[in-house]
Amino acid sequence: MKRFLFFAAFLFWNGLSYAQVDTTQRVIQDRHNSTEQQQKPYVILISADGFRYDYADKYQAKNLLALRQKGVQAESMIPSFPTKTFPNHYTIVTGLYPAHHGLVNNNFYDPQRKEHYSMRDRSKVEDGSWYGGTPLWVLAEQQQMLSASFFWVGSEAPIQGILPTYHYQYNEQIPMEKRIQTVVDWLNLQEDRRPHLITFYMPEVDHAGHRFGPDAPETRQAVQELDAHIRQLTDAVATTGLPVNFVFVSDHGMIEIDTKDTYPLPAAIDTAKFMVSGPGMLVELHAKDKSAIKSTYKKLKKEAKGYQVYKKSNVPKHLHYGKKDDRYRRIGDMLLLTDAPKIFHFSTRPPSPGTHGYDATKVKAMHATFYAWGPAFRQGVTIPSFENIDIYPLVTELLGLRYNHKIDGKKKLVREVIK
Repeated sequence: MKRFLFFAAFLFWNGLSYAQVDTTQRVIQDRHNSTEQQQKPYVILISADGFRYDYADKYQAKNLLALRQKGVQAESMIPSFPTKTFPNHYTIVTGLYPAHHGLVNNNFYDPQRKEHYSMRDRSKVEDGSWYGGTPLWVLAEQQQMLSASFFWVGSEAPIQGILPTYHYQYNEQIPMEKRIQTVVDWLNLQEDRRPHLITFYMPEVDHAGHRFGPDAPETRQAVQELDAHIRQLTDAVATTGLPVNFVFVSDHGMIEIDTKDTYPLPAAIDTAKFMVSGPGMLVELHAKDKSAIKSTYKKLKKEAKGYQVYKKSNVPKHLHYGKKDDRYRRIGDMLLLTDAPKIFHFSTRPPSPGTHGYDATKVKAMHATFYAWGPAFRQGVTIPSFENIDIYPLVTELLGLRYNHKIDGKKKLVREVIK
């Protein structure tokens, strides 16, 4: 089973795959921590993709259960809409909703550029011009604090001209043991070359959830294997003797969908008049001819069953995904949102049983995980659910980084979890 899960993981990161895989660590040699930053603590920000808010309890992830007891835990963490991998990973490290940082989906169309962004397209993934906001590693490097990334959305692109000092091109061929040893090696570097912020991405649970569903034994196994790796990581980091704070999060949850009764592209949509971005639980329509919006909207509203139809101007405010929020003008002129567990499906191949993307305020299974432990955190504390935009101010507080730009996240979380 391990070999099978690894093969599935290799084939896609939520669909992400590349023909050419580079396993070489990339290092920017001419950077050093300032004397001031050398005195700061350390943060390892871990993302377990697709690790639903209840997985640790549901599948008895004993190491995570023990670690959260020594630190803080949230009842859940609420992802941003759409509850997809790329938008939410980038929200976590920018403190901005997807419509405010520009990565509005895993794959989307930009009418101004007349281009599609796709997480499968390395030329787009590595192009910094697609990414707004100031990611945590960019903020750190701007203040002469070194950073390292063992994968994170955006970490392969020079955003504002800046990459993490240590980083990798995304791939899953490097064994987890080697990844953990690399983190320890980073922390054992001389103080002026040692990263204080490390991002560490783990995709296996998401892969299993998609392929088999959230309730499958394969997903249980993936959770327990990840839990074992967390133990290996924390034990290995402890050997350095450094004051390391761990923040363990996920980007979204997972739900089992109706794979038999899926929705085709509605008959009211004329693809000669609209660019269709979808399918799944969210379909966006970009009008090639704006005059077609009104009549098509009326037709869609009449025939819609099992899904909601919105114009960009009347998207529910709590989604932060409407006209007023669309800073990069990348959201469709019309949006079709299915009710869980329904999806749109345009392919002849059957859909995978597990997915995500729904409105997290309506579908609890979309909620993500937040645990944190280390010398800076309170112990044995449980806090209410909060939005993932609040991780950014938490990490900046832990590292003593300053920011003056506007973000969506608030500092309430800082007051709740830090000693």
